[in-house]
Amino acid sequence: MKWVLVAIIVFATVLADLLQSFEMKRAGEQSVSANGFGRLLRTIAERKLLFLGVMCNAVSFFGFMALVQREPLSFAVPASSASFVLETLLAKFVLHEKISVRRAAGTAIVLVGVVLVGG
Repeated sequence: MKWVLVAIIVFATVLADLLQSFEMKRAGEQSVSANGFGRLLRTIAERKLLFLGVMCNAVSFFGFMALVQREPLSFAVPASSASFVLETLLAKFVLHEKISVRRAAGTAIVLVGVVLVGG
């Protein structure tokens, strides 16, 4: 069951982050002032993919809550960090972001950590 929860967390987190990045780049720069916050909420409501991203964050959050009820935090946090690896790959191939050698090496180190914790 723990790996099912990890998979749910990872995939929901990855989907949420990709959708949010895609939509917020399309929306342009947002302000964090009181008026900017209202515009941001309106942007979330108007953009279906952004709203779906927020819902995916909720799925990830509740999946993480279920995981830490069953497993130690020292397992849950590193195991759910597998999302960093998948997000980096998808950022390169889906969002066409440039991934430097240094960032790729850091992602590989995270992957090694996830494997060590999961073993």
